[in-house]
Amino acid sequence: MSRAGAPAFDTRIIEPEVFTDSRGFFFESYNQRRFEAQVACPVEFVQDNHSRSTRGVLRGLHYQLPPHAQGKLLRVVSGEIYDVTVDLRRSSRTFGQWQAVVLSAENRRQLWVPPGYAHGFLVLSESADVLYKTTDYWFKDLDRSIRWDDPVLGIAWPAGITPILSQKDTDACTFLAADLFD
Repeated sequence: MSRAGAPAFDTRIIEPEVFTDSRGFFFESYNQRRFEAQVACPVEFVQDNHSRSTRGVLRGLHYQLPPHAQGKLLRVVSGEIYDVTVDLRRSSRTFGQWQAVVLSAENRRQLWVPPGYAHGFLVLSESADVLYKTTDYWFKDLDRSIRWDDPVLGIAWPAGITPILSQKDTDACTFLAADLFD
């Protein structure tokens, strides 16, 4: 899902090949060659993160500035989230536009979020465990947040869920006041 008429984003949904039988399932959660073929560039991950959140928790919209901008590869191993990305690259044809996808343990989709995008998610299930790989380490001085409900972005979050926010996300700046990418 994205804004109507929006051109293609550089984010990618990765659909794993899943083998199931009466015993359960098996799939490769990460394969460097296949991943790089899908995103059409070499990627090196340096850190793995795991978050657990309860229904209604909204994390984001987060990003990190150069020279340590982060790319992220996300997947949900328990529960379901509504995942949103926003293109913050001024030179991009999709600058200032957002897109959303539902990621869940059931659909096993993964989302590649390249550097230059803000990222956030809302937990739709009772709880959700999200795993993500990052292409750079966290640097507090370069860490940024944009308001999840910014009127300029106009993100269509699912109705009927009152977001639970951290202080960082409550205090986040607007899109027009944000530090952006060239």
